[in-house]
Amino acid sequence: MTNPDRIRPPRWLKPLNRVLLLVRRVGAMRDLPVLTVAGRRSGKPRRTPLTVVTLDGVRYVLEGFPGADWARNVRAAGGIADLSVGKTVERVRLVELDSAAATPVLRAWPVQAADGAKIMKDAGVVDAVTPDAFATLAGRCAVFRVETT
Repeated sequence: MTNPDRIRPPRWLKPLNRVLLLVRRVGAMRDLPVLTVAGRRSGKPRRTPLTVVTLDGVRYVLEGFPGADWARNVRAAGGIADLSVGKTVERVRLVELDSAAATPVLRAWPVQAADGAKIMKDAGVVDAVTPDAFATLAGRCAVFRVETT
């Protein structure tokens, strides 16, 4: 049975993420943020490259596809994860925002993260790469505030 609240990412996204992680590991793309969280079933570390947006000095990450595995793993891990940028690894707590708190972050997303926003549009998550279109994702795609533990 298909979950109507879950949109499948493009088939090429997982292989692309693997390539990005490999390229980062060999020294290129050092500034690519990578979230590492325990798998909800296996407990093994799961790494996901993602975009971090900063708004008013606070960092946020967005579940780019409703039902994304990394977001489900974060919830199962009580929000605890590692966020790596370059050689810096930071233990963080990801706090899921309610719809009202998420809306300003969602409105900023296509402005600050245009490439990721375009992927979401191409996959049918939003109709356009505009602040108004992204605001409609409140309550559908989780927004997490990144807090240092």
